[in-house]
Amino acid sequence: MNATNHRQIVIGDVHGYYEGVITLLEAIAPSTEDQVYFLGDLIDRGPQSCQVVELVKENSYHCLLGNHEQMLLNIFTNPKVSASAVNAWLYSGGQATVASYPQANIAQEHLEWFQSLPMYLDLGDVWLVHAGVNPSMTIEEQTSAQFCWVRDEFHSMQQPYFPDKQIITGHTMTFTFDGVAPGKIAQGAGWLDIDTGAYHPQSGWLTGLDITNQLVYQVNVFQCKQRTLPLTEAVTKLDSAKPRLVGARKGYR
Repeated sequence: MNATNHRQIVIGDVHGYYEGVITLLEAIAPSTEDQVYFLGDLIDRGPQSCQVVELVKENSYHCLLGNHEQMLLNIFTNPKVSASAVNAWLYSGGQATVASYPQANIAQEHLEWFQSLPMYLDLGDVWLVHAGVNPSMTIEEQTSAQFCWVRDEFHSMQQPYFPDKQIITGHTMTFTFDGVAPGKIAQGAGWLDIDTGAYHPQSGWLTGLDITNQLVYQVNVFQCKQRTLPLTEAVTKLDSAKPRLVGARKGYR
């Protein structure tokens, strides 16, 4: 596979692992003509969320709104936010995000940038979204509840949502699907999930997908490993029956 100009590159959930995403971008080596897209969840859990946001923002990389950015916005822009919502975000990695900012003060320009992020991007034959869609709803009917949070309804689709587009998501760690090994990409009916669980000790893999050349770049943030392989070798195709997730669902946000 020879590299081509104007690559489309999609990067899964970074979750505050700045050194990992720097290493991944060095391996991918995007040119000024390449288009780089982040699927959201830049923040929380990892130690350097502020630095990750600054990297993506300052390089003008495309980025979607993830459920973790949405939780942060709810905390810092909603004057009536509940204590339970604050605790849920802190428990889901928000403490690490706050600690990554100087004087534990979330930068106003970052809040404004989060507010500007789209919930999906249509690239023609590829459609990017953080979590997925509800197959029983039109695009116009769906909200951030679907685009940033959906799981079961989306992953259990028997037919592709779009007849002419492949949906690429993050949000659900691929190894939580039954039969998918840590680091593998999961493929279902009309969708690819590239959230390989960078923050999770069971995996540690951060994934970038070169759509143009069908290449997968991966860095393990815990083991300092790197690999590049064809998409066909990186993907696990799930049965057309409803995929099962391993273990309790409540712990994953």
